[in-house]
Amino acid sequence: MFKKILKNKKGYTIIETMIAVSLFVVIVIIGMGALLNANLLHRKSQNMLSIIDNLNFIMEDMSRNLRTGYNYGCMVPSNGYCSGVIFESTKGDVSDPSDQWIYAIINGKAYRSTDGGSSTIQLTPDEIVLDPASAFVIVGAEPPPGDSRQPFITIKLVGKITFKNVVTPFSLQTSVSQRQIDI
Repeated sequence: MFKKILKNKKGYTIIETMIAVSLFVVIVIIGMGALLNANLLHRKSQNMLSIIDNLNFIMEDMSRNLRTGYNYGCMVPSNGYCSGVIFESTKGDVSDPSDQWIYAIINGKAYRSTDGGSSTIQLTPDEIVLDPASAFVIVGAEPPPGDSRQPFITIKLVGKITFKNVVTPFSLQTSVSQRQIDI
């Protein structure tokens, strides 16, 4: 009779239950680790995207303002490259520096001045460091008797983005021509 009771009893033993719970806990821990890692990667990529968007905005800002300017000049020329570009933003007295704009690359950062260099604004965030290869190339900026080409500026930004110990190199280049006819 005692044997008959044991044969009819159904269920799991304590060892089977412990094994099932242990497997469930291991699977949940691995799943949570993967979920947390995916969330961390998403936040890093969002932050990197924000930095790259900032870099694109800087290039667009330079392009837009250089396109509408005139009377371009090179700041610290070297081998056909310039570390900065000086230009007039509005028609006026060319000798008056108060309406001159300056875009310059100094010590790995891009700067803008709208008052002839009296004050500057850093355009690039601290995560971006520009290489010495970053420069401006100005063609056709000489006065019309000596030049028959429309002013044309090439902006080249080369550098590295360092965010949370991850270094990402980049290289951007764009060309801008003066909107007003200058030939």
